[in-house]
Amino acid sequence: MYDYLVVGSGLFGSIFAHEASQKGFKCLVVEKREHIGGNCYTSNKEGINIHCYGAHIFRTSDKEIWDYMERFCEFNHFINSPIANFKGEIYNLPFNMNTFSKMWNISTPKEAKEIIEKQRKTIKSTPKNLEEHAISLVGIDVYEKFIKGYTEKQWGRSCKELPASIIRRIPVRFIYDNNYFNDPYQGIPKGGYTAIFEKMLANAELLLSTDFLKNREELSKKAKKIIFTGAIDSYFNYQLGALEYRSLEFKHKILEVDNFQGVAVVNYTDRETPYTRTIEHKHFEFGNQEKTIVTEEYPLEWTRDIEPYYPINDDKNQKLYEKYLGLAKKETNVYFGGRLGEYKYYDMQDSVKSALEFSKKELKGLS
Repeated sequence: MYDYLVVGSGLFGSIFAHEASQKGFKCLVVEKREHIGGNCYTSNKEGINIHCYGAHIFRTSDKEIWDYMERFCEFNHFINSPIANFKGEIYNLPFNMNTFSKMWNISTPKEAKEIIEKQRKTIKSTPKNLEEHAISLVGIDVYEKFIKGYTEKQWGRSCKELPASIIRRIPVRFIYDNNYFNDPYQGIPKGGYTAIFEKMLANAELLLSTDFLKNREELSKKAKKIIFTGAIDSYFNYQLGALEYRSLEFKHKILEVDNFQGVAVVNYTDRETPYTRTIEHKHFEFGNQEKTIVTEEYPLEWTRDIEPYYPINDDKNQKLYEKYLGLAKKETNVYFGGRLGEYKYYDMQDSVKSALEFSKKELKGLS
């Protein structure tokens, strides 16, 4: 008999299994995929660590979280400085003076602010949709070149049909700085992410390629408590209806060149290019291999037979999640956590924080 059955070996599940194992509890980790690490999983081909489920750049402003992760890895000094490709025109991201200088042939923050302010004023009433809201924040040029096409691909519908609430704010910098994140701690684990999960799960038992929901009756008998990090609605067989997500498809290509795009991440912000971005993995770790591996990232409508990635946290889905949360609270010795279990758009640092807070609360005074 195990103390804990942990469903899912992503960040939340792996951190909890590690913390529980450190306190002497027996943990069985059940993973539907054939590998550990969830969406953070990296595999190595051609000497390059591939972020198999999209770019994962660890960053945080919380030194405790950074120090915790450094127990399991050493981070390099990678700084995320993506670029935007709009119909072959190349611009720096996030929107900053490098972007504005190229777009408008200007050089000072004052000039950029004046242009944006003039364009913002074209929206004279309360924005009724995402398009009007974005223009009211950053003006027409920035919206049409960098937001419109990318967002419509990401969500699979016109910006005029999307609620304004999807974009609460748009970061704009009137300085020449291409560092995408403001967090003081940022980097990529040397040697990839998978080694982190191997260390976290070293003292737990693993069952890979095993779907908990298809083997629920048998597996539930193996432990006193269950930590479930899958989709909360799937645990309850979607009895109240399915929560909505966006999904992704990744197409990996090995190319016979040493440097394809010169940067780790390129966002394709026009509507016509079918993928939202390309990732050249070697640049995460400053690689100089003879070949390179590039991943194209395609947004998808989610269906129950594919992986959910981004919760759609609009009012309708949030109300449905609250109903599932009500069912969850009635469960005996079953706890829900992580991006899917909590139906939240978590960055990695958020998952780490949530897992550590839950572990501390659950394991307090136990050993």
